[in-house]
Amino acid sequence: MKIQPSDTPLLEWTGDSLAIGLFEDGVELTGDLANLDQKFSGVLKELIAEEEFKGKANSTIFTRVSGNSPVRKLIVVGLGKPEALKLDTLRRAAAGVARVAKKQKSKILGLSFPLWNNDPDASAQAIAEGVELALYQDVRFKSEPEDKGPQIETVELLGFGGQEAAINRAHQIVSGVILARQLVAAPANAVTPITLAETAQAIANEHGLQLQILEREDCEKLGMGAFLGVAQASDLPPKFIHLTYKPEGTPKKKLAIIGKGLTFDSGGLNIKGAGSGIETMKIDMGGAAATLGAAKAIAQLKPDSEVHFISAATENMISGHAMHPGDILTASNGKTIEVNNTDAEGRLTLADALVYTDKLGLDAIVDLATLTGANVIALGDDIAGLYTPDDAVASQLEKAAQTSGEKIWRMPMEEKYFEGLKSGIADMKNTGPRPGGAITAALFLKEFVKETPWAHLDIAGPVWTDKENGYNSSGATGYGVRTLVNWVLNAGE
Repeated sequence: MKIQPSDTPLLEWTGDSLAIGLFEDGVELTGDLANLDQKFSGVLKELIAEEEFKGKANSTIFTRVSGNSPVRKLIVVGLGKPEALKLDTLRRAAAGVARVAKKQKSKILGLSFPLWNNDPDASAQAIAEGVELALYQDVRFKSEPEDKGPQIETVELLGFGGQEAAINRAHQIVSGVILARQLVAAPANAVTPITLAETAQAIANEHGLQLQILEREDCEKLGMGAFLGVAQASDLPPKFIHLTYKPEGTPKKKLAIIGKGLTFDSGGLNIKGAGSGIETMKIDMGGAAATLGAAKAIAQLKPDSEVHFISAATENMISGHAMHPGDILTASNGKTIEVNNTDAEGRLTLADALVYTDKLGLDAIVDLATLTGANVIALGDDIAGLYTPDDAVASQLEKAAQTSGEKIWRMPMEEKYFEGLKSGIADMKNTGPRPGGAITAALFLKEFVKETPWAHLDIAGPVWTDKENGYNSSGATGYGVRTLVNWVLNAGE
């Protein structure tokens, strides 16, 4: 599929399906739209009246154009109120149109949408992202594709002539999102610590990034007792992945993204029981997937900041070598941890990853992880929790998320809750009381960052969706990639 800008006037465009975006107060046709309606013998006005179309955001209607028209189908999509228009409105509208056009067996699709904030560059990028994300299908594990019908071949963005760079940027970012989707969606027998390391190697080879893989022995020398405690029950070797992008010249900022990389989480000896969703625990490396997806995108975008992409990858399994509830682990900063729940393993792997990254002399660190069910209870399936003591980093991430259309909400770092993590025989326990569980998890992580401004994103909810949602089909969403990319791109400002 090719997405391209076009200067062809609306009234002169030809193709299979023409899609028009209308605001809630713009369903009365004027100007070019009135002329278009006249050209098509009033079919547009008739469609709006028959369907009682009000222009509400994400609503779509369509009809066939009769006769010898140069356009076979007309699609109308609602954009909501003009004053509420956001980039994500355009992204979602484009996604909805693309799905309708595909179902209508269109090969050539034209989109006529308004600008967001008089910004053709950002608008074109958002529209292109919406189309690509909505039309992506993961058929890797099917013996033959279910959809054997015609596919959309060309999408033209009408009125966006000269925006090739914005469309290419969208494609580069979406390539990272799709990689993250593929990693999260793949089963645990396809994505292992070994294959995550191989994926990092492939990104490094293709885009000229630096890569260091620390093996078990290397991690032992660095004293990563928390990470290795989780890894010790698996038959597969742990892999500590450190991928680095360096710009030409002196970087404006030096940043790090750390992703939780549990390729399967059985819960350990605190095994996940009936109704726990253990069969979905392939998604517990969603943070690592977003980290590698962001690496793929950033390597193509070539920002002027240096970025380190890090994941302590392993499985959390059960064997005669498994850590026991009650064991004490020593992290690489010397802090001791009483393991009172082996199913709170992600924070143990992140602990050593944070200590390692904190020593790199960076301007900021963001970790993201499918860390707690408590965050899902607090914020639902669509919103990630943002935990940080640093207002500047919080503001940067909130702005990046708003641009990307990914939802985050800043949560409190209530220091007194750390009392619940105190241990009688070690420096801390790995879990606290049930109330405020996502907050105590973030407070636990904070103990392993000494010097660097840091933020934690709990993405347990939005990493996966059970139903079609905007530009996400059911399944893995690739959540976090676009926010991380936007954060890096704007970090030098």
